[in-house]
Amino acid sequence: MNEVKGLKPTNDLKDLVEQLGSAGFQATHVKQAVDIIKKMKKENATIILTFTSNMVSSGLRELFAEIVKQKFIDAIITGVGSVEEDLMKCTQPFLLGSFNMNDKELHQEGVNRIGNILVPNDRYEKLEDTLWPFFEHLLKLQEEKNRMLGPSEIIFELGKFVKDENSILYWASKNNIPIFCPAILDGAFGLQLYYFKQEHPEIGIDVTADMKKESDLILNAEKTGGIILGGGFAKHHAIGMNIVRGGFDYAVYVTTAEAYDGSLSGANTSEAVSWSKIKEEANTAVVHADATIVFPLIILSIIT
Repeated sequence: MNEVKGLKPTNDLKDLVEQLGSAGFQATHVKQAVDIIKKMKKENATIILTFTSNMVSSGLRELFAEIVKQKFIDAIITGVGSVEEDLMKCTQPFLLGSFNMNDKELHQEGVNRIGNILVPNDRYEKLEDTLWPFFEHLLKLQEEKNRMLGPSEIIFELGKFVKDENSILYWASKNNIPIFCPAILDGAFGLQLYYFKQEHPEIGIDVTADMKKESDLILNAEKTGGIILGGGFAKHHAIGMNIVRGGFDYAVYVTTAEAYDGSLSGANTSEAVSWSKIKEEANTAVVHADATIVFPLIILSIIT
């Protein structure tokens, strides 16, 4: 057994993470996560990154964009909230507030709250101005191809409309890194598409189209690794799709959810082994912490 060691002052991020490994509790798990992600890269694993949309609401958006820019990962699975909020931030920033603001007053002022992050309604109005011309483009593509497009195809095309180099969509389209979105209608994107469909009932989305694309990515991989931030359907879709190859070879979870209620979001990596979603001999780590705090520590200690 290794001894617990005290932390010493340092200006070096890599040194800090190295020290965390001997500090105990979740600090040690952070170092384990770093080691496993490094191993994923060394072993040329196909890496799938998943995250919930609230993380794009935060400052992690630009860090995700940097990861995609560097081609550090091979695919993303997330919610459509991530897609639309990435778009919204291309033109107007979100604002910092607090967790204990008066929500009635915010509602009356036309401001929406995500924890301590504020999104004024005019951001959504601008989003509508962006999406409707895109839907026109999407309808033309559907007519040219004589078929409905799948979610990842749609998001790839949407990325072509983006000029902001801080955008996840921009770099995903530029580097041809697929963004899979199993719940593409769950958000403002779906609502605006509903309105557009009233005038153009022929428009549609083939929500099954990505199944083969995802399966081919996973089945053709020598090894697969998952970096799973948060829970929800994005987490489940990643580990669930890996059943076709007997499970992930590597998996790192960062979560604030707990396992006691039987939720998928709180389920740890060992539970996934019982489902063949993660291999019995896989290298895994679970960090119970806020991703906005620990993910920058983890990833920046690797890519910088």
